[in-house]
Amino acid sequence: MQMDVRHREILDELRRSGRVQVDDLAAHLGTSSMTIRRDLEHLAGVGALRRVRGGAVGPALHGEGLPFSVRAVDDQDLKARLAAAAVAHIVDGEAVAVDSGTTGAAAAAELAGRRVTAMPLSLQGIAALSSSQTVSLVLSGGTVRGAEGTIVGPIAERTIASLRFDTAILTCCAADPAAGVTAFDLGDAAIKQAIVAAASRVVLIAEGAKFALRSMAVVCALEDVDVLVTDASAPSAVLDRLRAAGVEVTVV
Repeated sequence: MQMDVRHREILDELRRSGRVQVDDLAAHLGTSSMTIRRDLEHLAGVGALRRVRGGAVGPALHGEGLPFSVRAVDDQDLKARLAAAAVAHIVDGEAVAVDSGTTGAAAAAELAGRRVTAMPLSLQGIAALSSSQTVSLVLSGGTVRGAEGTIVGPIAERTIASLRFDTAILTCCAADPAAGVTAFDLGDAAIKQAIVAAASRVVLIAEGAKFALRSMAVVCALEDVDVLVTDASAPSAVLDRLRAAGVEVTVV
């Protein structure tokens, strides 16, 4: 089994149970305990988990998510499909704000072949659009949030507030049916709030697993978005509620 596949399996099990044991993982994944220990050490090194005797537990704080480098290899095919479905809602000629995160980077890559004006809010999004021959690239300024590559801070917020976008492609850390769209980082949440306020239309990308999560900083209510792009694992009751509230729902 390839290393990235093992890492994804380990993180999936950690999300399900909150704790993993070396021997159990070795038996489940059909590999050696030594290999599993190396995997856990690597994932601990990038902040995806904490090592404890005999295994590992999840990140220590409620306000922390998995690092970008770990999320980038998690469900890549699904993220690509979600990004393509979100960008399909964009019409050439639009001004588009593109949120950060792994799905935001995938959406930026999808936009690279379109004739739009785009402001990506991450270094990964900027990289995806910087060589495009058809995109008019606008940058916000601001502070870069470490390895996440997220652009945050008052400079970025003021720039966004001075502009108007046809569409904001919004991503999220969680989409709890009661709490709404939330983010782990307060600075990231402020940027998300800014692009929601500056856009005529908000397209939210939220894979089904996000509906079972809740993070600390509230961005907006789920009913405040205009379009939701999700997958078939999203809870049908929530999707029905959003449709009834006037949200256009696209399921990939």
